[in-house]
Amino acid sequence: MSEDAEAELAELVRSRAFERAATRALDSYGDEVYGFLINMLGSESDAAEVFGQVVEDIWKGLPSFAAKCTLRTWVYVIARHAASRYRRTPWNRRDQRTGSAQLDELVARTRTRTHPWQRTDVKDRFAQLREALDPEDRALLVLRVDRGMAWPEIARVTLDADEPDERAIARETDRLAKRFQRLKEELRRRAREAGLLDDDAKDRGTRGDGRR
Repeated sequence: MSEDAEAELAELVRSRAFERAATRALDSYGDEVYGFLINMLGSESDAAEVFGQVVEDIWKGLPSFAAKCTLRTWVYVIARHAASRYRRTPWNRRDQRTGSAQLDELVARTRTRTHPWQRTDVKDRFAQLREALDPEDRALLVLRVDRGMAWPEIARVTLDADEPDERAIARETDRLAKRFQRLKEELRRRAREAGLLDDDAKDRGTRGDGRR
């Protein structure tokens, strides 16, 4: 989403047009967040359940959104927290509703829309290597490689604090960058063992390690 669109979202929140803001955010970020949940949870059915909770949390949380980060980053924070809660205590609340007919329709469309790049029947062998990783490592790859997020944004998503200070973000940024480097090396090792890379091959699927 462009900076102008983010500014539009921020204005909707400031004017307390929360349903419009939630609908706009879901329409813009719903697909990519759903994909993030599939990668983090390793299951489309689990991701579908958690996605409904994410939308509910966005709907309830928008009145307190403080705009200390982009709304896109904030949505990923919401998604990561919802996925973490689900992994601890699955609630099995299928077909939950947000209270907004428009939002419910968007949730249903996102859940049922076909995403070929997420389906197991078209994933290549590099994707299969990624699927074998720890869920937090998969999430890190999605945020950094697939979504192109800057390290401070990813740090906000992965930190447990709702409003982390700048020092905490800096520490987490450093930790994540180091973890990402180790993760790339591990993926290269696995790819070589699987015969997918030779010694001169570039690391396809873990680009984007430059720090921002």
